Amino acid sequence: MAEARYADLLGRLDRARSLGVDFGLDRVRGALARMGDPQRRFAAVQIAGTNGKGSTAAMTEAIFRAAGWRTGLYTSPHLARFTERIRIGGQEASGDWLAELDARVVASNVPLTYFEIATALAFLAFAEAGVQIAVLETGLGGRLDAVTTCEPAATAVTTIALDHTEYLGGSLVAIAREKAGIIKPAVPHLIGPLPPEAEAEMARAAAAAGAPLLRYGPDFGAPYTPPALAGPHQRVNAAIAVELSRQAAARLERTLWPEAIAAGLADVRWPGRLERLQAGGGDVLLDCAHNPEGARALAEALPAQAGGRPVALVLSVVRDKDARSLVAALAPAIGTLVATRSASARATPPAELAAAARDVVPETTAIEDPAAALAEARRRAGPDGLVVIAGSIFLVGELRARLLGEPVDPRPVSDPL
Repeated sequence: MAEARYADLLGRLDRARSLGVDFGLDRVRGALARMGDPQRRFAAVQIAGTNGKGSTAAMTEAIFRAAGWRTGLYTSPHLARFTERIRIGGQEASGDWLAELDARVVASNVPLTYFEIATALAFLAFAEAGVQIAVLETGLGGRLDAVTTCEPAATAVTTIALDHTEYLGGSLVAIAREKAGIIKPAVPHLIGPLPPEAEAEMARAAAAAGAPLLRYGPDFGAPYTPPALAGPHQRVNAAIAVELSRQAAARLERTLWPEAIAAGLADVRWPGRLERLQAGGGDVLLDCAHNPEGARALAEALPAQAGGRPVALVLSVVRDKDARSLVAALAPAIGTLVATRSASARATPPAELAAAARDVVPETTAIEDPAAALAEARRRAGPDGLVVIAGSIFLVGELRARLLGEPVDPRPVSDPL
């Protein structure tokens, strides 16, 4: 019966997903009001950004949890199970429980999009579970994202780059303006290293809202304790997580000891982000890099991960991404590439992806089936080589679950984007 209820929830999400994207806050605000405004029953921090916001959210939550707070973590998208998005005290929420909570979302009689349903479920789950502080990752943009209905004690924007331009605008200033929509009056707002024009727009928005603006570098820096998450870029994400935690704790008049910060950074886990697995007979590195900025971060980290060994890349890219620029960013760090297709309906056909990649990685082939593509990459890397799986969270999630033997949803329900 429990599995049937969760399957029903997945079916409802799938139907909502088919309706696509419709930005705005009025619907979700109306639904939350009819449910008693659960978002007002816990403290929160909100994080936006083109890349790095998930890792930063994971580290922030780990710090709060190490400090003894009852935490909630809401992230998107998921790798293999919808329940990954909603975590309480570090544990995935039960699918059956979320299905029970969804009855209250349905009873609001407000038609919601896929992401709005997910956000309402997260807020309800956190309120019902007695969460003291929730760490919330913005879905897309910020100004009109459902998460922005929260009442944060602190906010942050990690990075800004050209991504989802059809929704957020075709310039860094336009994208910065959308992400700056999470800023709240008098609430501390943190930013990572941003392009000058994006930083100027962020400063303008913070000043207009009367929100204190803290910049990475001038106002806060890398923590003394390096994070457990691999990659040079994670030092900046960790710095944002630490300062975000400090600002929220101060605003909530809670003590945050240095020992809790160190413990949280040391214990944090964030699957599918420079994640090493010894599974299925070889060394595999999983990373959800799906745009040029993410690919550059992966390429910077790969030499240390590979240690001079041959590197074979298994790659899938959805159609709205700049595949050529992504491959060009990775090319200096890899020797061979196997193009494949994730389960996403938006995945670029492998032959088309391979044709775009051969200009910069001549040793490229196309294989439709991801499992067969992984086997071919292992053959090319050799027994001592490293296989990297990247380019699409859908591909990473599918192959990670296969390698680890983890359960997957009986009905895959990815985001509309």
